[in-house]
Amino acid sequence: MQNAAFESVFRTMGTSKRCSILLPLVFFIIFSENSRTTVFGFTGNNENSELRVHDLEDDDDWQMVGKNGNQFVVNGQPFYVNGFNTYWLMVFAADQSTRGKVSELFQQASSVGLTVCRTWAFNDGQWRALQKSPSVYDEEVFKALDFVVSEAKKYKIRLILSLVNNWDAYGGKAQYVKWGKAAGLNLTSDDEFFSHPTLRSYYKAHVKAVLNRVNTLTNITYKDDPTIFAWELMNEPRCTSDPSGDTLQSWISEMAVYVKSLDAKHLVEVGLEGFYGPSAPARTQFNPNSYATQVGTDFIRNHQALGVDFASVHIYADSWISQTISDAHLQFTTSWMQAHIEDAEKYLGMPVIFSEFGVSTKDPGYNSTFRDTLIGTVYKTILNSTKKGGSGAGSLLWQVFPDGTDYMDDGYAIVLPKSPSTSNIISLHSTRLAIFNSMCSWKCHWGCKKKDALETVLYHDEL
Repeated sequence: MQNAAFESVFRTMGTSKRCSILLPLVFFIIFSENSRTTVFGFTGNNENSELRVHDLEDDDDWQMVGKNGNQFVVNGQPFYVNGFNTYWLMVFAADQSTRGKVSELFQQASSVGLTVCRTWAFNDGQWRALQKSPSVYDEEVFKALDFVVSEAKKYKIRLILSLVNNWDAYGGKAQYVKWGKAAGLNLTSDDEFFSHPTLRSYYKAHVKAVLNRVNTLTNITYKDDPTIFAWELMNEPRCTSDPSGDTLQSWISEMAVYVKSLDAKHLVEVGLEGFYGPSAPARTQFNPNSYATQVGTDFIRNHQALGVDFASVHIYADSWISQTISDAHLQFTTSWMQAHIEDAEKYLGMPVIFSEFGVSTKDPGYNSTFRDTLIGTVYKTILNSTKKGGSGAGSLLWQVFPDGTDYMDDGYAIVLPKSPSTSNIISLHSTRLAIFNSMCSWKCHWGCKKKDALETVLYHDEL
């Protein structure tokens, strides 16, 4: 935050009982960093050092996430996000032998202060399918999704629920095309998912089924549940058959408005990777390669569609630049993030979440130090935006797993108890964001030294 903004905040602060929490927390973090003690647990010299972010949030503050300009807000205060992805939660919850892994994951994520999880609210026509055929659901799998939502609330974790996949995993748009062909439609491309009216109606029916679902454990309708942070239209939509972007833009425009017509309370995002397209030729220089311009997506134009509340961007230098680890990955990550934060501020007027980022252990030259450096680079870029009141609203690691799920690992999984240095970085970032999120609602009198301590712990250069 800029000095003037800081001074404004502190001038208006009054007294409150919560002051007694914040100052010790600030100095606790400074001590913890200097002694390399993990703020939330897993590592460190002090067994009593665990302090969870959600301990700072009252139960009656569990309200719907909203948006005010380029910030997320909850209960009138900022909500900057430190989160993660675990896509398979519903499928694991559908089997009693693996359901406990969902709880284990949320507990471990909560213990390092992660507050948002992105996961799939789809599994189309596959093993353990949620949607077995258009509008035909497996109630036991739907109950598993109920469990995921209910369990997330217990650990004060909000969910971004994605509604369909661009890729074949878990069915995706290809499964919708198969259903269309089985119904007698003449379809020649998976991209007709975006254009054929019958397939659009299949998707809309699924959206309606999920949003209107009444959770069997909480009796709360999904569209009324503050545990759900946002709806994601699709995971990584691409429409390579129309590089102009018109086909995908039409689909986004229709579906964002449709979701809002059913649920005006929740935020909506598209699920894009962030590639620049024809509407902004000057920005295509930031794309990782020339192919990215040809996949039918258009970061700025897509996010200007009515009903879209915030932007999403993914970061995969090891897939897009080169698989071999190098400093070029870090340079790309920084410039990619800064470009999208700038565009979210200048053209979109909305927050942006970097909703997938990570590095694979399978990459040549991989080591855990590089992973920590990459995560630190993402976090530092977010904080640099945060302190200016910018659009950089948060990030979601790809991905966090509990122990004993190695067989699901695509190379990117972080098992927190086995990754103490990474857990420490995540914990520290969580705490910084938690303090920032809370200080606008905590009415405290501050002396200069206290103010400087807060600014130091939030924004100093070393992670």
